[in-house]
Amino acid sequence: MWRQSFGLLGKSYAYDTTGSFLLGKWLHIPLYPVSLCSAVVDVAIQDYVADVASELIYQNKSQISTEVLFAFPLDPHMAIYSFQAHSEDANIQAMLRDEVQQLHEAAEGWENLEYLRDQSQYPGEVFACFLGTLSPGSEVVVTLRYVQELSREPDGAARFVLPPTLHPYTKLYAWNCLSSKLHYSLLLTASLQSPRGVANVQANFTLTPLIYTAQDRSTAQVSLAGSPPSKHDLELLVYFGDPSAVSAVVEKGDPGAPPGSLLGDPMVLVMLAPSIPEAVPGQRQSGEFIFLLDTTFLEHAQGSLLFLLKSLPLGCYFNIYCYEETSVGIYPRSVEYTQENLTEAMRRIPSTSSSLGDTNLLGTLRSVYNTPRPHGHTRQLFIFMAGLPPDKEAIAAEVCHHRNNHRCFSFCFSEDSAALAMALAKETGGEATYVSSDNRMAVVVLKCLKQALKPAAEGVSLSWTLPRGLEVEVLGGTPQSIFQGQHSLLYAQIHGQAQDMTVAKGTMTLQYSLDGQDVTHTIEFPLCPKGDGRLAGHRLAARCLLKRLLPEAVSGSGDEPRQRAVEISLTSGIICPFTSYVGVRTSQRVTWYRRLLALLPPRQSLIPCQVIELRGSHKVSSCYGVSIWVPPGWLTAVRASWLALRQLTHGIAALPQQGACSKACKPPRQSISSLKYVDPTEFVFCSSIFGRQCSEAIAECQELVALQNADGSWALSSRLASVLEVHEAEIKGKMPGEVMEPSIWATVLAVTWLHRHDKCYQDLCELLEAKAVTWLCSRAVPQLDKCLEAANTLLGSSVKPSVFRL
Repeated sequence: MWRQSFGLLGKSYAYDTTGSFLLGKWLHIPLYPVSLCSAVVDVAIQDYVADVASELIYQNKSQISTEVLFAFPLDPHMAIYSFQAHSEDANIQAMLRDEVQQLHEAAEGWENLEYLRDQSQYPGEVFACFLGTLSPGSEVVVTLRYVQELSREPDGAARFVLPPTLHPYTKLYAWNCLSSKLHYSLLLTASLQSPRGVANVQANFTLTPLIYTAQDRSTAQVSLAGSPPSKHDLELLVYFGDPSAVSAVVEKGDPGAPPGSLLGDPMVLVMLAPSIPEAVPGQRQSGEFIFLLDTTFLEHAQGSLLFLLKSLPLGCYFNIYCYEETSVGIYPRSVEYTQENLTEAMRRIPSTSSSLGDTNLLGTLRSVYNTPRPHGHTRQLFIFMAGLPPDKEAIAAEVCHHRNNHRCFSFCFSEDSAALAMALAKETGGEATYVSSDNRMAVVVLKCLKQALKPAAEGVSLSWTLPRGLEVEVLGGTPQSIFQGQHSLLYAQIHGQAQDMTVAKGTMTLQYSLDGQDVTHTIEFPLCPKGDGRLAGHRLAARCLLKRLLPEAVSGSGDEPRQRAVEISLTSGIICPFTSYVGVRTSQRVTWYRRLLALLPPRQSLIPCQVIELRGSHKVSSCYGVSIWVPPGWLTAVRASWLALRQLTHGIAALPQQGACSKACKPPRQSISSLKYVDPTEFVFCSSIFGRQCSEAIAECQELVALQNADGSWALSSRLASVLEVHEAEIKGKMPGEVMEPSIWATVLAVTWLHRHDKCYQDLCELLEAKAVTWLCSRAVPQLDKCLEAANTLLGSSVKPSVFRL
């Protein structure tokens, strides 16, 4: 989706395509890009947020008039706050309105937005606005402004990527797939700001020298030098001085907004990025792992559950809920991961479910959240959903309410539950996976468990010291945990008034626990707000609040969340499901009657301008139309008839006709949901073993995995000998004399068996094998080399010492 450029799209009925238009019914008229002549882009980067102002000039180079619409794909971390378009005969401005006012009743053009929704083969959200008809040779100037959160690279750099709409170099820009040359000019300027100082800028294109605009190097400017590259996106990496675990920058509020309001008071942009070292696989590890299982998982994936539980590390806590039978866990609260507790848990899990009622996932989640978690252990949920629960909005609201206290890994087995699974994972910083086959389930859940086992900064807290008269409010709260490889961008608003803000300073302290050790970072930052007045931080803070309010507002929690969301949306210019864009078109008087009607006010009308959700269509090609057969001369006749009809009705269509449009011309109002459409194929996990291979691998090593103890060891027994296909007496007879503990020999044999040539158990047994090797290294390092040699001889294998960290 992010790769699709869109931009200004045209649709001409006289366009030479393999389709036509007859009696108001679409056969097939592919949208094509109107030529981009120039793009001027001004980017303001302030730490890890960006405000982008762009001006795009398009020209209709065809010999006929064409209906045009502007489409801009929206990145998940992006929000538009201003859109205007200007042509020779009209000005168009997108304005936000409360949905209750129903000001979206446009007179014409709804079918173009619906057509875009149907024809696009790329799923995702798109800002789209119908601009009317563009005559041959005419130009339209589009002004677009948006804000965006920037990703933080591991080395601390802020990464900015210019959207393809502003640099449509790809073949997708030319829907006929014949040209990759750039036929437009691009002027790109970036203003950089950080109280830590701008240290360096890197890019995958030629830049002008970095120019500092302040003596302390807190502000700088850089631009594109020469022509833009024609084969890749434009990426910019901005490095700030003194990269640390926490940073803060104050953005001044809007002088025109009332004090105490969201836009009126200063905003602190806080980046939390603690340095967390890699964990050694198989070692003791803290964490609380709660598994919420339904009937499908219990009936079809007992083996997957076995691999999942056996792969947990010592030192953690766990619990299991079978939520179609009861909202109560196997244990009243999570218990420590020990052999005794693991054996008891496996005994209590039912093999099938006797419940035929509705899934009670909501009640189970509430039961989990009402249960205190073990101190010092980060809570993570593994949720398995066979179908879409009836109370999906309430479930999303419940998870959102506790988003700072846990992380969700969700697994869906049906397409209708994909949106809910993705929402739960995104809201809490976890992952979602669509499981298309029972054979792959074990690999999928173990892959997510590896992510869940990454170390985390636990017990995260922020404390503030501000001058008298000031107080700070962290919008959306502070996450209790930050995992390795992740960071958290927070928005904190300063309320009140200090005596002298120009010299005042504030202090912020970040505290967390890492591997049982308390860590503290303290920074001092100036309270004198800086910035260019573009309010990027304030608008992104509004976007953050709207995301938090949406699940609560649509789940039936009263009118207050909705009213608050509408207020924030209209104030900040950031759309939400309870507000909608409406395009206000102000027509210019044409030359031949401008003198006669100069005293009359310009005519205004409403046109469709919305954020729409594309679901994608794999049946539609963006390069070639769908061929249909038409009788000779029929297409030409229809085109001529349509053009004549259009000329005949042009004058009538120019008359004021607000309200003249029938209700049939408007699309049906869709129900508001906090869940966005998700294409399940977009997050199907890929593994090195599939289908039958995966089933065979699980069957071959499942019994061996069942015999492993919670600490990672195996006991020497007749059952183990049966799995290894070696007589128990022979195993005991081949045990090296230096081995004092039979379980050491048994564990070496088990790990060696997993590494037999022509077998691939890496995706299935990596975690439990690491636990076994860790157990061996803590007990028998001097004996491991001789044990491995004897095991290779007994099993006829050639496993290398590196497997045992030798």
